[in-house]
Amino acid sequence: MSEHPELDDYEPHDQKPLRSPHLKRIMQVVVTAGLVSLVLPGIIVTAGTAASTATNSCAVYASVYAQQSIANQARFDLLGPVGPGWYCYVTTFSGQEYVLRPLGLIPGVPVFPRTPDQNPPGQPT
Repeated sequence: MSEHPELDDYEPHDQKPLRSPHLKRIMQVVVTAGLVSLVLPGIIVTAGTAASTATNSCAVYASVYAQQSIANQARFDLLGPVGPGWYCYVTTFSGQEYVLRPLGLIPGVPVFPRTPDQNPPGQPT
């Protein structure tokens, strides 16, 4: 006796698939479009928020640490000095551009040390 006696006498009548290849393709397209429409807006909003936060943080850091600079700009670099993330660049009067500070992969509110001893190495006091 088998494990499922109710299926002992079963013989499949037709071996065709339950869904046609055309219907499978339509379902794949609909599911893919649905997933993209759910995920893509979140990515766009996150990128926009990160860019806005990086720009604002860079402006604050430039106003404190590079008061003599003529311009500042926040950029996302994949191959930056500290790794991938946002970096604050400032431009001096002579036109030289340098990295003022890394802002991180997810930029946040500017944090300033309470004492000069708490500055990270290489940062102005």
